[in-house]
Amino acid sequence: MTNITSRMKHLVAAAAAALLMPVAAQAQEACSAYSVKTGDSLGSIAKAAYDTFDYQQIFNANRNLISNPNSIAVGTVLQLPCEDGSLAGAASAEEIIAAQESIQQNRSSGSNSFEPPIRIVSGNGWAPFTGESLNGGGMLVRLLTTSLNRGGNARDYNVSFVDDWAAHTDTLLPMNAFDVSVAWYMPDCSKIDLFSDAMKRRCTELDGSLPIYESVVGFFSMKGNEYENVRDASDLAGATICRPSGWFTFDLEEKGLVDPVIEMVIGDTIKDCLQRLADGSVDVVPLEIETIEGSAKELGIQNDITQNAYLTNLLQLRFVTHKTNPRGRVYLAMINRGLTEMRESGEWYAIVSSSLAEAAGL
Repeated sequence: MTNITSRMKHLVAAAAAALLMPVAAQAQEACSAYSVKTGDSLGSIAKAAYDTFDYQQIFNANRNLISNPNSIAVGTVLQLPCEDGSLAGAASAEEIIAAQESIQQNRSSGSNSFEPPIRIVSGNGWAPFTGESLNGGGMLVRLLTTSLNRGGNARDYNVSFVDDWAAHTDTLLPMNAFDVSVAWYMPDCSKIDLFSDAMKRRCTELDGSLPIYESVVGFFSMKGNEYENVRDASDLAGATICRPSGWFTFDLEEKGLVDPVIEMVIGDTIKDCLQRLADGSVDVVPLEIETIEGSAKELGIQNDITQNAYLTNLLQLRFVTHKTNPRGRVYLAMINRGLTEMRESGEWYAIVSSSLAEAAGL
């Protein structure tokens, strides 16, 4: 176990060093370092390196260097992940995950088998984040279940999928039918006065884990739409915006993008919103760039939509419990302990990168 732990520390140190190496590539190539040049954006770099507008994996690998995805300083040396999501010169995601599993198996853990299992609920239709057809239930479910096997935790759990996301917070968690929901964007509750009643309840009724993932929410339009290149959120006044049912809206509300400033349309699904975008019944769909990529390809409109180069929202996903759950905060403390260990070992990035690679069909 000592050798494995030492090797893991070496691999994580190598990955960290690779992120900071002042070595510039001459072109945007996957699995290399690249020095940002005048006129570059994360979107243009991703397009050149991966032939996709989805730059989330670049953001994930360089989070310590990027504070605003819309503004990266010239000369910044970015590590462009390999096609499988791994970092050049570092261990593969599979090696890192396997090493951590080996360490876990060699741990002596006090059995808590007498404790009831933690009941986890998630939903389908949110690739690559969650879905029964995805490896391990999707990226976020994998992060949660792995965190419960880390940090000295020894609790059983079971995972169910309920596709009515609103029911998670309106019914299932308050009734204690489930303990933890995977997963929710939590607002800045200091701005609660700006939120709708549904978004206020995220502050008043839910407890959240440590941030598990930071998503870049892009603003997507059809090419040629009058709102495709606006430079400020206030310029979206008059637009028709679509978000799927049960999704978050606090990021728009805190910018004043509410009726009647804009017209909000609630779609049944992500694809429904994108189909409305394609047929011209809505102007803008603001959603995670990972989810837009896959759904746009399925609808065959990936070459017809464009991401606004000036507007993004950077949001944090968290696992949540209901404040009425007497064990909720205990479960979150266990999860947080595991997440912290996964960050330190490199396993968090390994799971994220392998999940994104799976979703991209690599």
